[in-house]
Amino acid sequence: MAGTLDFSPDDRYNAFITTCAEAPFGDGPLAGTAVAVKDNISTAGIRTTCGSKILDGYVPPYDAHVVDLLRRAGAAIVGKTNMDEFGMGSTTETSAFGPTRNPVDLTRVPGGSSGGSAAAVAAGLVPMALGTDTGGSIRCPAAFCGIAGLKPTYGRVSRYGLIAYANSLEQVGPMARTVEDVSRLMSVIAHYDPRDSTMLDRPYNHRPSAEVKGLRIGIPEEYFGEGVDPRVGESVRDAIGVLEGLGAETVPVSIPGMRHALAAYYVICTSEASSNLARFDGVRYGPAVDTRKSWHEAYQDLRRELLGAEVRRRIMLGTFALSAGYAGQYYAKAQVARRKIREDFGRALREADVIAGPTMPTVAFRLGEKTDPISMYLSDILTAPANLAGIPAISVPCGRVDGLPVGLQIMGRQFEDERVVDVAFAYEQEVRA
Repeated sequence: MAGTLDFSPDDRYNAFITTCAEAPFGDGPLAGTAVAVKDNISTAGIRTTCGSKILDGYVPPYDAHVVDLLRRAGAAIVGKTNMDEFGMGSTTETSAFGPTRNPVDLTRVPGGSSGGSAAAVAAGLVPMALGTDTGGSIRCPAAFCGIAGLKPTYGRVSRYGLIAYANSLEQVGPMARTVEDVSRLMSVIAHYDPRDSTMLDRPYNHRPSAEVKGLRIGIPEEYFGEGVDPRVGESVRDAIGVLEGLGAETVPVSIPGMRHALAAYYVICTSEASSNLARFDGVRYGPAVDTRKSWHEAYQDLRRELLGAEVRRRIMLGTFALSAGYAGQYYAKAQVARRKIREDFGRALREADVIAGPTMPTVAFRLGEKTDPISMYLSDILTAPANLAGIPAISVPCGRVDGLPVGLQIMGRQFEDERVVDVAFAYEQEVRA
């Protein structure tokens, strides 16, 4: 029965940018369920900022396709979650609305860029939330906060109404405390939308199975190499051992293109960001520019004042990579590397049914600990490859190091999201038994 859900969370984590004190809900499979939505997904009548000052007063006149599906399923949309500005970050520290804190340890980052969604779920403020994943932005905070999060196959979930950062990489996906709830939310949001030309009509309607006997799990050594905390690697290998105990088999596989993945990812995503964020100019979006100044001066002043340092950095990197005389050296070569990575995953997934490894190379680090952009970018080394390849990937908690959660990442073939969910579910059920 339709009604209204009262929502006034004790948000000591700064997980939300905007909350809805009275959230209406209807009938359906999620009737009355509180769901949080990342603040780069359009919600009619609810402020949507992308974590940026430049969109502080923006209230969309329409719902994203996934939000429309949530409403039809009866969900109560209780608020918009904090995020790295325009999705550009791995810690949720670049938000114009202040950093989000990890509920596991308030001195630690929750991961990013969907850190607010992960923190809201981990803290028990909501049972499930939507995030977006461009290079690990669902899986990173899921791992750091000790919850489950799925990056669907590219083209499985509509991006209509998602404020774009890097179109060819990003996907909307579900986050929840359990794999079963991740699957429930995925069943709601993965329905065809003709307004997204990159989407295929492959609805998800799946109840997870814990049967993994005979399943081949590929173990790429590249996911356990330099930069990965040995204790994190050991926790993940122990988790893979649990799956072996359930009857799965492990096989060695190789992703040699991994050595080019991070460089290719950052060239491609910053190039697309440079193009996508050009619209925030004080004419089409953002506060009105000072018309007493020349357009170029007003445009520069507006963006300098209202866009954060990391966003400006990525726009400049992308503009350079696309500029005359350099596009062939950077953007074109990055696309060649992307094709190589996709081929490597294709080859590995012919030898194995899924691929397993750590989600993140370390556990959550302290707030303010990583100020160097390069060290921050290196955090994406294990998650960005799945976005380049367009394959599904899920993170599920698999133990702790120094009291902080570790994530097991399961990756699969394109449009075999159900299989990666099943493997994560099998592990989760076994360790919770």
